[in-house]
Amino acid sequence: MPQSPSAFKSLLATKLWLVALKYLCFIGMNPKQRAAEAALSYVKDGMVVGLGTGSTADFFLEALGTAITSGKLRDIRGVPTSKYSELRAQKLGITTATLAQCPSPDITIDGADEVDPNLELIKGAGGALLREKMVAQNSRKLVIIVDSSKVVQKLGQRYALPVEVAIFGYQVHEAFFRSLGAQPMLRVEKPSGHPFVTDNGNYIYDCRFTQIDQPHNVESKMKSRAGIIETGLFLGLAGEVLIGGEDKVLTLKRNL
Repeated sequence: MPQSPSAFKSLLATKLWLVALKYLCFIGMNPKQRAAEAALSYVKDGMVVGLGTGSTADFFLEALGTAITSGKLRDIRGVPTSKYSELRAQKLGITTATLAQCPSPDITIDGADEVDPNLELIKGAGGALLREKMVAQNSRKLVIIVDSSKVVQKLGQRYALPVEVAIFGYQVHEAFFRSLGAQPMLRVEKPSGHPFVTDNGNYIYDCRFTQIDQPHNVESKMKSRAGIIETGLFLGLAGEVLIGGEDKVLTLKRNL
């Protein structure tokens, strides 16, 4: 039965109000939230989603949890990249699975400490770099969400490079890191001053470079050394980067 003109106008007004409300909520967000909300559009019903770790990734977990509990998204499983993200996801109503159970996530949404013009990344400030890289490498697509403060011309300009090392004999790596031009600092817990221990039972060195001109070379040298488990260099992995600004989100795509 055709709608009356008044009913149609009422329905149109309601739809316009909902659009306006969504826009007002969007402009009221901080840049990290804005990028996280934009990333939600990449997730479809039935997907397996890699769940990142960190402050920006946490905004995405909140958005995903809300979409699931409201019924906007269905049959979603998340593969957490840390114990923290696993507990957080479960509290938000996100069904979690291990990487062994879901070895090829459809997409991973995660943050980054730095992004360069080639979409190469430094990650690991949250201490989850090993699991983050494993989940990212096994995902069909990696989407990174950041604010503009994380965009750099050269990796290493603003943030130290996290490097996860075995506890046994960890001190011997310091001279090696210096030979690569870095100033290494063992990550410690505050306020105790005890070494930070990763979910995998390892330590982390934060290696401060002036900048990393040849990230692939640094990655290769570090990964060839016994006792170095993983680095925070995520090279050739990010398919898209969403950069949250004050009133919009910029999308960068990798040139294949």
